[in-house]
Amino acid sequence: MPNSSSINQFLLLAFADTRELQLLTFWLFLGIYLAALLGNGLIITAIACDHHLHTPMYFFLLNLSVLDLGSISTTVPKAMANSLWDTRAISYLGCAAQVFLLFFLLGTECALLTVMAFDRYVAIFKPLHYGTLLGSRARVHMAAAAWGSGFLNAVLHTANTFSLPLCRGNALDQFFCEIPLILKLSCSHSYLREVGLLILSCFLAFVCFVFIVLSYVQIFRAVLRIPSEQGRHKAFATYFPHLAVLSLFVSTAIFAHLKPPFMSSPSLNVLVAVLYAVVIPAVNPLIYSMRNKEIKDALWTLFECNLLHFIKVPNIQRVLPRYLRKSQY
Repeated sequence: MPNSSSINQFLLLAFADTRELQLLTFWLFLGIYLAALLGNGLIITAIACDHHLHTPMYFFLLNLSVLDLGSISTTVPKAMANSLWDTRAISYLGCAAQVFLLFFLLGTECALLTVMAFDRYVAIFKPLHYGTLLGSRARVHMAAAAWGSGFLNAVLHTANTFSLPLCRGNALDQFFCEIPLILKLSCSHSYLREVGLLILSCFLAFVCFVFIVLSYVQIFRAVLRIPSEQGRHKAFATYFPHLAVLSLFVSTAIFAHLKPPFMSSPSLNVLVAVLYAVVIPAVNPLIYSMRNKEIKDALWTLFECNLLHFIKVPNIQRVLPRYLRKSQY
C-alpha cells in the first residue's frame, strides 16, 4: 500500500481538457498576476520612497502589499506553468512549500488586517493617544506579531499535514495544494488532529473578523455624525469597500477549509480558491491604496523625478542661454 514516503509528486486539477482553453487560462492568469504585481509594486515603491508616507497606516499598507504579492506568487505562477506546458504535476516538496507559504501569508494577512482596523479606530477615536499607541516601536511590534503568528500557524499545519500517511492516490481537485484535499488522501485517523487545527485556525480568523467588523461599526457611527454630506459620502466610499473585500476574503477562506463533504466539487473548489487566493490579492491595491490621494501624489512625484532624471538637462542648459541671447535682438 503506498504511503507518503512513496509519493514524490501530486497531480493538480487541470483547468481544461482542450489545448485552446488551457492557453486561454494561462493568458487570463497572466493578466491578473501582472495587474497584482503592478498594483502592489507601485504601492510598495511609493511608500518606501516618500517620507511623507512613513506613518503607521502606510506602514501597515506596505506590509499588506508584500503579503498580497507573496500569496498570489505562491499559487498563480505554478498554475500558469502547468497550463502552458500541459502538465498537472507538482513535487512533494513543492506542494509542502505551497501549503506552508499560503498558510503563512494568509494567516499573517488576517492578523494584519485586524491591526489595521485597530489603527483606524485609534486614529478616529483617540487621536491624542495615536502617537503613543502606534508609535514607531509599537507598529513594528504589531507587524512582527502578525508575521510571527502567521509563521507559527503555517509550521503547525504543514508539519501536521505532511506527517500523515497517504494511501489514496496523489490527485488533488484543485489548481494548488490545499490541506482539506490532501487530508482526503490520508488513510489514518490521525487526520482528525489536523481537522481540529483547521477548526481552531478558522475560529481565530472569525474572531479577528468580528473584531474588525465591530471596529468598522464604530467608525461608521462616527461617520454618520459628520455634518458634511460630501464628507460622509467620502468616508463611506472608503470604508465600505474595505469591509466588503475583507468579508469576501474571510468567508471564502473559511468555507474552503471547513465546507462539508457533500458541498465539495471541483468547480466549487476552484471558484472559492480563485476568490481568496487570486482575486483578493489582485484587487486589494485598488481597494486599499490606489484610490488614496496621498498614494497618487507620491506616485506622480516619483514619476516626475524619474522623468527629469532621464531628460538631458545639461544639453538644455547649453541651448537655453544661446536662445535667450538671440531673443534680445
